[in-house]
Amino acid sequence: MRIAQLEGVDIHYREDGPADGAPVVFANSLGTDLRLWDAVLPLLPEGLRLIRYDKRGHGLSSCPKGPYSMGALVTDAERLLDHLGVRDAVFVGLSIGGMIAQGLAVKRMDQVRAMVISNTAAKIGTAEMWRDRIGAVQAGGIAALSDGILERWFAKPFRERAEFLAWRAMLERQPVEGYAGCCAAISGTDFYTPTSGLSLPTLAIAGSEDGSTPPDLVRETAELVKGSRFALIRGAGHLPCVEKPGEYSELLTEFLYETGHV
Repeated sequence: MRIAQLEGVDIHYREDGPADGAPVVFANSLGTDLRLWDAVLPLLPEGLRLIRYDKRGHGLSSCPKGPYSMGALVTDAERLLDHLGVRDAVFVGLSIGGMIAQGLAVKRMDQVRAMVISNTAAKIGTAEMWRDRIGAVQAGGIAALSDGILERWFAKPFRERAEFLAWRAMLERQPVEGYAGCCAAISGTDFYTPTSGLSLPTLAIAGSEDGSTPPDLVRETAELVKGSRFALIRGAGHLPCVEKPGEYSELLTEFLYETGHV
């Protein structure tokens, strides 16, 4: 278990693969921890330095008092990569992790050579929607909203599988303070202008059954970035790396070869 003690927050992270391998960094969605990528990583080419972490308020990272800003989440990622001596990484971010990817690519071109923005957008939802969710979570806990969240996360066939129960448990066990804090960060983020100024190899991935960031929203964000392409995984919801890890890893592997990272 590894903890990076950064300014004001302790970030739990994990590394797999050789220390001198080409770095690929993974950032999770709202309500999940770094196990989000468990099924994908073993399917990627050998020799990569695979880095994943729990953002603040999630998993085994510390949970500072919220609300959080997207700037703080981007800075956490930036400081973690500086701590690990990472440059020229492919940054893979899903949902809020994809927003962190966009922010970091704008801020630190030396750290991000290419990015995968999965099930995300330059702007997600409305301030009113996030305000209502924060209020509901603070009043009744995450479990009060988990049914609706999980319906957006997963297509119906996956919700009938036994392993689905583990994802419910992961969601409901996240700290309320951390979950609400990250909701506030998403609420205050509009990356349309900065993301439209990006020019770097970018793969945008969407799930056809995604109820949180529908395919058209992901495609719209991809079109902001010069050098991007869009891929749709059919039959998957908001977390296609969980539902369709084989297809997800194939897309990611192809992108890594395209960008000369393998």
